[in-house]
Amino acid sequence: MSRILIAAVPLLGHVRPGLPIARELVKRGHEVFFYTGAKYRAEVEAVGARFAGMRQARDFDDAELPAAFPELQGLRGFAQMKLGMELLFVDPIPNQVADLHSLRAEHGFDVMVHDVCFTGMPLYAERYGVPYVTYGISALAFPSRDTAPFGLALPPSASTLGRLRNRGLYALTDRVIFRRHNARYRAMRRELGLHADIRETFLGAPIRAQAYLQTSVPSFDYPRSDMPSVLEFVGPFLLEPGRAFEAPRWWSELDGTRPVVHVTQGTVSTNASDLLVPTLHALADEDVLVVATTGGAPVQSLGALPSNARVERFIEYMHLLPHVDVMVTNGGYGGVGTALAHGVPMVVAGDTEEKPEVARRIGWSGVGIDLRSGRPSERRIRDAVRRVLREPSFRQRAQAMQREIAGYAGARRAADVVEQVAGSATISSAA
Repeated sequence: MSRILIAAVPLLGHVRPGLPIARELVKRGHEVFFYTGAKYRAEVEAVGARFAGMRQARDFDDAELPAAFPELQGLRGFAQMKLGMELLFVDPIPNQVADLHSLRAEHGFDVMVHDVCFTGMPLYAERYGVPYVTYGISALAFPSRDTAPFGLALPPSASTLGRLRNRGLYALTDRVIFRRHNARYRAMRRELGLHADIRETFLGAPIRAQAYLQTSVPSFDYPRSDMPSVLEFVGPFLLEPGRAFEAPRWWSELDGTRPVVHVTQGTVSTNASDLLVPTLHALADEDVLVVATTGGAPVQSLGALPSNARVERFIEYMHLLPHVDVMVTNGGYGGVGTALAHGVPMVVAGDTEEKPEVARRIGWSGVGIDLRSGRPSERRIRDAVRRVLREPSFRQRAQAMQREIAGYAGARRAADVVEQVAGSATISSAA
């Protein structure tokens, strides 16, 4: 059996996809360590892994990001994503590398696994010759001649003009927009004694992994004629239920007598006035049952509720989504993947972090409507929900993707890949 380290930035959408991998590897008898923030210790230990706390790297509570990173306050869209990448994914690299070095010295890991945004891992692995596996936590960000740079939320194009556009945009993002990010990244590479010419960019690092696990299916992402060989689609990682389900008192209303619309704003974006409240008001007079989840905020914080609204802090999706006809979401990648695994079409409105990239793929793949705004009007929400309920193509496309997802093994396949990389490393070491 192998000794394995999984590392994730202490953000919910980065930690959660790693937990099913850890659970599966533990089931197979491996000794698994999980390095992330203290907030997630209980969840790590619940899947049977050993928690490894952050040492030199900065720990923080992702529910309090404005307090931890006040520089992000007031920013949205690409500006927020750009600064967030610097603060959360580039600046921590030296301390992440230091922590990985001390942990590996203590425990002698056979292979390491990391979320794609834990950017210290590729540098550490390259410097010390450690085999590692990357798992994606959002839409595929690999550079390609057929796509625009990740973050610009532009459609793909493989035409001659499209590829010229893409090449120009990569030059713009690498040398202008992300100039400071890449300069700092290359400086960190030099400090570790690694090659650091202009081709080295912080977004291109994951391509060096022995395997890159993309937690979706091919039809949800843009086609690329230059897809790297390390990439493998494994399907969404679906969490197992954490506790016995206690149905809310209104649960019997999910009896199919009227369409069910679920609205969620995730767990990081806490401003209910962006999407939750407008959706409740938009659908107040519609013949639908609206089920909203606040992501942890008190239900009372939403104010007076329409008569057709039912609101809870959390409801596990495995119980709720089989009853849902349309999901209104801000584009959180985990929730989107879970909705598609249940064949649920969507209306998406997100403009924070990388959510515009996810939203564009929802529209591009035909599984829902992209409102291209993080703060849509009530009228736009109502019109989009009506259209998804009225036009069967959205549900048909979502159900087709559901069937595609069913053909992928998710965390089981991810664990297979990690075992293969660990086995190859063991053989190489023995030789």
